[in-house]
Amino acid sequence: MIRISVRALVEFILQSGDIDNRIASADKDAMQMGARMHRKIQRQMGSSYHPEVTMKIQVPFEGFTLQIEGRADGVMETDEGTVIDEIKGVFKNLDTMKEPVQVHLAQAKCYAFIYGEQNGLDSMGVQMTYCHLETEEIRRFRSEYEMEELRKWFYELTDQYEKWARFQVEWKKLRNQSIKQTEFPYEYREGQKDLVTSVYRTILRKKKLFIQAPTGVGKTMATVFPAVKAVGEGLAEKLFYLTAKTITRTVAQQAFEILKEGTHRENGQISESEQMRYKTIVLTAKEKICFCDKAECNPDYCPYAKGHYDRINDAVYEMITETDDLSRSAIEQQAKKWQVCPFELGLDLSLWADAVICDYNYVFDPNARLKRFFGDNVKGEYLFLIDEAHNLVERGREMYSASLYKENIMKVRRLVKERDGKLARQLEDCNKQLLALKRECDGCQVLGSAGGIYLKLLSVMAEMERYLEECTEEEIREEVLALYFEVRMFETIYERLDENYMIYSEIDKEGKFQIRLFCVNPSVNLKESLDKGISTVFFSATLLPIRYYKELLSTEKDDYAVYARSVFDKKNRLLMVGNDVSTRYTRRGEKMYRRYALYLKEMALAKTGNYMAFFPSYRFMEEVYECFLDMVEEENIQLDCLIQAPYMSEEAREIFLEGFEEERDVSLMGFCVMGGIFSEGIDLSEDKLIGAAIIGTGLPQVCRERELLKEYFDKKEMRGFDYAYVYPGMNKVQQSAGRVIRTEEDRGIILLLDDRFQEKRYKETFPREWEGYQMCNIKNVKEKIRKFWDQTSSK
Repeated sequence: MIRISVRALVEFILQSGDIDNRIASADKDAMQMGARMHRKIQRQMGSSYHPEVTMKIQVPFEGFTLQIEGRADGVMETDEGTVIDEIKGVFKNLDTMKEPVQVHLAQAKCYAFIYGEQNGLDSMGVQMTYCHLETEEIRRFRSEYEMEELRKWFYELTDQYEKWARFQVEWKKLRNQSIKQTEFPYEYREGQKDLVTSVYRTILRKKKLFIQAPTGVGKTMATVFPAVKAVGEGLAEKLFYLTAKTITRTVAQQAFEILKEGTHRENGQISESEQMRYKTIVLTAKEKICFCDKAECNPDYCPYAKGHYDRINDAVYEMITETDDLSRSAIEQQAKKWQVCPFELGLDLSLWADAVICDYNYVFDPNARLKRFFGDNVKGEYLFLIDEAHNLVERGREMYSASLYKENIMKVRRLVKERDGKLARQLEDCNKQLLALKRECDGCQVLGSAGGIYLKLLSVMAEMERYLEECTEEEIREEVLALYFEVRMFETIYERLDENYMIYSEIDKEGKFQIRLFCVNPSVNLKESLDKGISTVFFSATLLPIRYYKELLSTEKDDYAVYARSVFDKKNRLLMVGNDVSTRYTRRGEKMYRRYALYLKEMALAKTGNYMAFFPSYRFMEEVYECFLDMVEEENIQLDCLIQAPYMSEEAREIFLEGFEEERDVSLMGFCVMGGIFSEGIDLSEDKLIGAAIIGTGLPQVCRERELLKEYFDKKEMRGFDYAYVYPGMNKVQQSAGRVIRTEEDRGIILLLDDRFQEKRYKETFPREWEGYQMCNIKNVKEKIRKFWDQTSSK
């Protein structure tokens, strides 16, 4: 049985023409304000009107059955007969509509055929109801069809989809058979088999699992392998591997390739017929994969946008039937061959892939997520593997929050004042409301509601959409479009407001005034996407304390949790807490900076090698760096240094890391910022990095949103300071410390340099592997480090 929704079918088969981002074509009928309007119209239609009527029909083909299903907005009985009503909420001027949008009409015709066929009717009426979301003005288009006409049209549509459905049936059979003979590609590490079993069991029971997996456990393969096996056994259809960073996407892709190559065979070689057949795609950001200098998606600028939809289905079908290689280079080659957009080609190929490796936003971000998988009325048998899941808390907050700046409203108003009086007036009305809020705001003010602004923005949205369709001045259009997206995001997030949000107004450091819808706890919003699948595995090397992440990433109370055992010998690592230093603001100064510099000097001189020091801020790092250089110069010590700069380019980052690959006769000390690009996701194994000093507890800087978080969780009696500061900070500490020991052969030192590490609230977050740490001070640290190196080198 192959299932497809009515909407997906008609949009897939009937798409044509150009990609054109100049047309503000937000899918507004899927927005909640459109859904509310649907319900309002339905209630007004009387007793003969039946809303939200579920329909499905099965179309038999040789070897399989195609089931087409969906939900008609309304079925009504009239004097002329039965009519299908399809409702669409829009912002465009209804007077300009001469006929219904063809894809919308096709949806309604599908419902009309299904209903008429199943109820033995001779003819059916189809009504397209368009409703302006601001004015609530309604325009209807009515047409009548004989059932024979609808029958012929409908079966022509399904005949065009037959080859796609047949591919799914045949590919699934081939894929699942190949997975059955796939084995774990390595000898299991200690605890790794238990991890594999836990993941499989979670999928089998359709639950969520949180995995705290220390470095070296092999968590990527331990999650990918059981998930792939579950797909092969029919427990799921598609796997989403979600990451926050490019480097982890590469690691995930390699894991799938290793499974396909079957390295478990004794001679390392397997025949093509024995290989696992699995289509894996990594989604690349539009800006990175675009063939043009600028991702300007319209037929006047980009030749790949012109006629894209006329060719895309053929390009996709050829690729999925002729190769399993859905790599970036293969996609780019296919896009050039067929003259289609490579970014859109990648998204369309993801429909036919077995595993999609992508950034969090493709699944969760309300503006960027893939509607083909996560839109309204879409539910799939998906598995979610969420790597580096500790990042999802802050990313979730950001994705589900929105801001509106008064200054941006005024900027666009000034630009359009002489060009479009109607839009300018709407912007001025909105500005007056924001001005009134600004006058009440003394720096920051928590608000009970933003309803007035929301209603006014509906009018602004309507006028901006009209203006964008008419505007020919590109620079002006870009400014209006930027505000349009800001307003649209605000409206979208407003519709989500619940007890997990705080609304506040603020005058920022630059004097700009904003009203912000701040998502404090993203778990409910994340659930919306995760509910589209059947099981989720959250995993990270730093997912402690587990209750914190459970609270903010899931709404369930019966989620599973596993703490994977570390494979490393504790004797290969020296972990010490320095009790005579502090990063507290009250104790900062020249004397403290020099003491930190002295710690770094003693660590670097005890054994020649590469070291990193992680700091709470650039300023603190620079102060200690200056002291360190002075000390090295005063004592005529031979040491090399590298320092992280703000906003480093990709090339600058690579040069920095290459410094740790070079052969040296003296020690290298890298100065880095905790929570930055070098404290997570880099892999300097063996002697490339033999020590790290973590300066401070990583607490985020005190700011309004952190204080609002603290206030929110305090009210819920959930240790607000810990939720707002300690847990995010200690995650950065653990990530930084995790750079040192990467393989079983590694030897290294970790210094936690702040007296606060002795306090209970911080020690509670220490991973199990940190048990048995030692205390040290500047007087005995040299001796302890040298003793450690003497003992490890004698093994």
